[in-house]
Amino acid sequence: GLFGTTIVTPDNVMTLVGNGKIFADTMQNFSALPARRVERTAQLAGSVDALDAVVRLKAAVAQIPNVVQSPAPEVNVLDFNLVGPVISVRPYCNNQHYWQVYFDTNEAILRVAQEAGWPAPTPAQFVQVRQV
Repeated sequence: GLFGTTIVTPDNVMTLVGNGKIFADTMQNFSALPARRVERTAQLAGSVDALDAVVRLKAAVAQIPNVVQSPAPEVNVLDFNLVGPVISVRPYCNNQHYWQVYFDTNEAILRVAQEAGWPAPTPAQFVQVRQV
């Protein structure tokens, strides 16, 4: 309309936005390009071999239906924290398959962890008591 724009979001919510805000703010279009990257992370326990995890997760993600080959899925060591390494798992897919690939990626991470016998990532805290 003249003063506002009506947007229906993917979760079926009607949102009315004033046109002044639309012309002044940044807009993101998630469906303009043919492929979109799914962003997931896997927190590993400190005892898990992170490089082996990367190899296993790459193979698992490549088998997920509707993951595109180009650009290729990215699986890398993202960070380290007190629990252990954090692995980024980033497959690409066509827009209409985003949520299917998102949830299948979560399941692939779980399946790989179970099959490899990795321990659950739990925070560890060492307390040392010294008598004075």
